[in-house]
Parts: sequence; structure tokens; C-alpha cells
Amino acid sequence: MTERTDPGRLGGVISVVQTPFDDADEIDPTAHRRQLDWLFAEGTDGVVTGMVSEVLRLTADERDRLASLTCEAADGRGPVIVSVGAESTHTAVRHARHAARAGAAAVMAVPPALTAVGDDDLFGYFATIAESSGLPVVVQDASGYVGRSLSIELQARLFWELGDLALFKPESPPIGPKVSALRKATDGGARIFEGTGGLHLIDSFRRGAIGTMPAGDLVWAMVPLWRALIAGDYDRAYEIGGPLALVITHQSSLDTFVSVEKHNLVRQGVLPSARMRGPVGPIGDEDTLAEVDRLVDRLRAVVEAAG
Repeated sequence: MTERTDPGRLGGVISVVQTPFDDADEIDPTAHRRQLDWLFAEGTDGVVTGMVSEVLRLTADERDRLASLTCEAADGRGPVIVSVGAESTHTAVRHARHAARAGAAAVMAVPPALTAVGDDDLFGYFATIAESSGLPVVVQDASGYVGRSLSIELQARLFWELGDLALFKPESPPIGPKVSALRKATDGGARIFEGTGGLHLIDSFRRGAIGTMPAGDLVWAMVPLWRALIAGDYDRAYEIGGPLALVITHQSSLDTFVSVEKHNLVRQGVLPSARMRGPVGPIGDEDTLAEVDRLVDRLRAVVEAAG
């Protein structure tokens, strides 16, 4: 049996779930539960709703419903982290309190994307989310895709003043130097998740990351990669990390991440449909997906070679 992180702790491979939609563009709860069953069977340590769960395309009620469905489907097999970031502190707190009631172990929040505010206001935003819900908050710098970059000074202040209630997920380049800078600013105490689909996981692990939050479509590769790092088997880690990185090169925007991830889940029989809510930006063509298929097949061959 695959060793898993204690559900009471946050670390290891926390897979980002996709939101499956039916033909009427509504959330498909049956497909969602099947997805979580598959993720835990493949050894994920926990699950998280995030940007590539298409939360920005959901209504407020749907975001709460997705949080509840995810906590119910996880059924105590690992921690659930719920994305609660919003354009107002009021709305983010609403989602965070619901996540706490639903049974989430933590929440994750991007900063407001439409309003340029200073570090003091951003500190208040993240601190209020944590303190009002009583849950740890993963501070997500998603400025590689949306919003503004978060300063190291702000993140260090959150660490020093919130303690265990603050975790971090840097997603804007340069990833490695930002991980090291934040670790240095917190005397090595900041708990940091790699958030680029595993692309920078090996480097981030060497710099002190406690886990990764990749999409779940390649969980069967991410789990052995993480286990290799924990065991100090860097040869094995690089064997897996190379072809994994080639897959990720085809995912350069939020919509390309979602498109490829849903395609992979459908191909593996996990989801019945790769449907996304529109409008959708450029996501590649049939040739792109054919190349992704070839790369995923090569990745699986590498993973299976060592059993």
C-alpha cells in the first residue's frame, strides 16, 4: 500500500481536482466522486480545488457546492484544501467559513486580481480569511497567470504573525529563487508548496518545499516522483521529472492546463467529458493533444519501468 501523509498534516502530493461538467454545463457530482476515488487509489495525499478547477467560472453557490462535494467524496482519506480567493475580503471569508463547515483542512487564496492594493491591505485580506475560518490559508501567488505578484516581505509578515495558519504556494517565476528568499526571510520556517504542475518540484524540494499541488491527471507519476525525493533517490526523480516536464511544456495558460488535464482524465477513463465552461481561450489543436498523448505514454513507461 502506498504510504500517505497523515490527514492531519499538510504536505506531499495534494492533487488539484478538475470540475466535471455535464452536457447542460452543470457540475457532475457522480463524475467528481469517481475522480476522487481514482486519485486516492493512485496514492494522492490529499486534494485541493484551485484555479484549474475553473473556480472563476463557477457561481458563488457552485464554489461552495464544489467544496462540499469534494469534502464528502474525500471521506477522510486525506486533507481537502478549498480555493476561496475573491475580489473582496467579504466574499473570500464567506467561502472560507463554508469550507470550514464542510470539513476542509485548509483554504487557499489568490489575492484580488482587479484591484491594485498595498501590502498592508493584502495582509489584512489573508489574515482575515485565516482568522475568520480558523483554518490554515495557503497564500497563492498565481501572478504567473492572474493578478499581481506578492512580495517576499508580505509573505514573511504573514508567516511571523499568523504562524501555522500561513502556508505558501509561489507560481510566478523565478520559482526557485522565490522559494529560497521566502525560506531565508522566515528563518527556514515557511511551509511552501510547489505549484507549477511538478515542473519545478525537484528544485523546490531541494530548497525546502514540503509538497506539491499538481493537477490530478498525472498523479500516478507525481506520487512516485515525490516518494523518490523523500527517499533521496534523485536518479529516479530525474527519470520521472524529465518526461513530466515535456508534458507541462504544452500547458502555458490556465485554459491550456485545464484542457490538457481534462483530456488526460478522459483518456484514462476517469471523466466522461473534457467539457469546459466558455468562453475559453486558445487551447491548442488535435495535433497538440496527439503529442500530449505520446508524451504521457512515454512518462507512464518510465514510471512503470521500476515498478
